[in-house]
Amino acid sequence: MTATAVDDDVRLAVAKPPMRGPLRRLLVSLFPANLSIFALWGAVPGILLPLQVARINEADKAANLAVVTTIGAFAAMLAQPLAGTLSDRTRSRYGRRAQWMVGGALAGGLALLGIAAANTLVQIAVAWTIVQIAYNFVQGPLSAVMPDRVPAARRGLFSAVTGFAVMAGALGGQVVGTAFADHLGGGYLTFAGLALVAIGLLVALNPDRDNRGEPRPAFSAAGLLRSYWFNPRRHPDLGWAFLGRLLLYLGYFLVTNYQLYILQDYIGLGDDAVSFVPVVGVATLLATLVATAVSGPLSDRAARRKPFIYAGAVLCAAGLLGPWLLPTKAGMVLFAVVTGLGFGLFQSVDTALVSEVLPAREDFAKDLGVVNIAATLPQVMAPAVAGAVVVAAGYSALFPAAIALMLLGGLAVAPIKAVR
Repeated sequence: MTATAVDDDVRLAVAKPPMRGPLRRLLVSLFPANLSIFALWGAVPGILLPLQVARINEADKAANLAVVTTIGAFAAMLAQPLAGTLSDRTRSRYGRRAQWMVGGALAGGLALLGIAAANTLVQIAVAWTIVQIAYNFVQGPLSAVMPDRVPAARRGLFSAVTGFAVMAGALGGQVVGTAFADHLGGGYLTFAGLALVAIGLLVALNPDRDNRGEPRPAFSAAGLLRSYWFNPRRHPDLGWAFLGRLLLYLGYFLVTNYQLYILQDYIGLGDDAVSFVPVVGVATLLATLVATAVSGPLSDRAARRKPFIYAGAVLCAAGLLGPWLLPTKAGMVLFAVVTGLGFGLFQSVDTALVSEVLPAREDFAKDLGVVNIAATLPQVMAPAVAGAVVVAAGYSALFPAAIALMLLGGLAVAPIKAVR
């Protein structure tokens, strides 16, 4: 069996530490921090950015959105491992993560205001790229907080809470984002402010220990390049976890990245699509709440992760049958509920699974940054893949492609040995 950082924590210890004091405060603080970041990811690329791009050129909106989001997601893919590597190496009285999270939230907020002031596609693309880089300098170190500070026996609970915050943020962001359809600048300002406040509170209420006395590895260009890579032959469990997340997320983003345009052109709602987004979002959010409330703690109790991953992938795929076979509002609601259950189930347990196959404690943020490429790389690939599919075969062809990817994503975790 491959040794992992989990061995140091005595993975799935019998005696769970009590949920009080600093541990409970951290749990409570992580929820709004993750919620605010993913609300931004839900609102901006899901609602605000498509509306702004469409207003510049309605006829070419799908192609133009693909260009902007592909460039931005590629920048995110490069930024997050770099952020993880830099925060792993940081030594300060505030610890390793705090300054990167706060600085990223501030820089990202300013870049969002830049998008609000943009009136050309080039300006939007440049500002959106800066947004992606800045907020991934928040997200990379933020994702390392759980393996940094949470005992293994409590990570299922933390994973469930974080997973729900991710889904609630992404979906709630879309719902709230529709309220700013006629006031895009106000939307950008609101989501930037929420993220800055939530990250600031997380850092202020949960100060990290002074680590200035700890040794710091010597910097090298080769080491920096290695921050974008782990050896799947040496760490096969992490490789399979990466592949599972990559495939399932790619299937998910093939559909959700074009949800507004699917509602407008495939379902046929036209201008009424914006007002129907909250219906889809609320239905997905409620389903996700049910899934995450049960799955994370239950996976801790059962000391198992894989069965929940399998079930989540199957439900995600089943939900896509709704709009594929029934291209109506009812089909989209069916998609929202069933895929919401599945993605919430997957997301809430996958974070815990990944934390238990990390190779080395000193590289937590770097390795998580690499693994998180499995969430950002699909955003690079999805616009190009989805655009090609839509041009060649129409919106309906997105659904069977996404179903196949999600099922393969669930099966990818089967070879993992360190986690049951």
